[in-house]
Amino acid sequence: MRVLVLDTIHGGATLAEALVRYGDEVVAVDVYRGGVPTVSEVEDDNYDVITAPVHLDADFPLLHTKVPVITHHEMTARLAEDYQVKLIEITGARGKTTTAFAVASILSGRGILHTSAGTFLYPEKELLFRKSITPASLLFALDAASKMGAEWVVAEESIGVSGAGCLGILTSENTYRIASGKKDALSEKMTCLNRCRHTLLPEDVRKLVSVHDNCIVSPAGSFENPLIEIPVYRAALQTAAAAASILGVSVKPLEQFSAVPGRMQLLEEGGVFVLDNSNSGTTVENTLEAAAYLQQVAGKPVILVVGEGAHAVCEGLTGRDSIPEKDFAAVIPAEGRVFDELKNEAVSLAKERDASVLLAVKTWR
Repeated sequence: MRVLVLDTIHGGATLAEALVRYGDEVVAVDVYRGGVPTVSEVEDDNYDVITAPVHLDADFPLLHTKVPVITHHEMTARLAEDYQVKLIEITGARGKTTTAFAVASILSGRGILHTSAGTFLYPEKELLFRKSITPASLLFALDAASKMGAEWVVAEESIGVSGAGCLGILTSENTYRIASGKKDALSEKMTCLNRCRHTLLPEDVRKLVSVHDNCIVSPAGSFENPLIEIPVYRAALQTAAAAASILGVSVKPLEQFSAVPGRMQLLEEGGVFVLDNSNSGTTVENTLEAAAYLQQVAGKPVILVVGEGAHAVCEGLTGRDSIPEKDFAAVIPAEGRVFDELKNEAVSLAKERDASVLLAVKTWR
């Protein structure tokens, strides 16, 4: 098969390499830096298929040739067909990583958890590597599962799922515009999810699972966990409980589920409460939620560390100006500095001012 892969930056290079290994003839194009063939050149080169990311401008000329076009998600699904493993795919505007960790915690046996926080071997929770969550990166997780004899893979993916999974989970009904504002992200995600054998949507979670004080009740059983007080964890734990009902496993491991590093993880450093909410998905909204929670727990003023870290991601979070007016004991701008340096500075200041610390740095870690 002769394949034209568009966008080498957002997973296209990974797809191209995988297709070459399968014996296909592949041309990969960086659509952002020039050197893009014309429509007539592509049509004359006898391509069998073009694959492109769902977020590429819908009017990009090479999406409108005589050659059939499929998304990177769909191409990843084709390449995933040879892997014999239980695959659970997770997407959504919010809560993907936390939900992925919660779902992985209810599964027994050897497994691979692939998230924006890293790819881990279970049950050891050993960090194997860090990759992006573009759909093509799912292939790295599947390769790891094959090499290590894993029985399952839980994978967080951006703007949809491959559709190769036995269960596709949507964590949030929030949406936004993609493809130069010409497509709706939620609509694209739903199209992908509908290719999975089973789906779990927020509306399904609401029907299957209820919350009573600190107890979550589902068809798979009930459990208590203090993290239920935090909105993002309550949603993730509810979704994991609903997934347990579909997968036929127990919810009991969720009683011991603890906060994920960088996702509202409450720590104590030298007598100072530190709420770590520094991750690639940090937003103004969840920063304010985190500040309110920290004030409730610590009962002290909050020192805010905010902005983009040394390993910043797309759709960055700027400094103090991005946070609505709120009384903070102090605000420390991240300004691309090393994460541990920022944390140490904030903890030292908190000791001086009898305050707590909120780390809200948008960064890969």
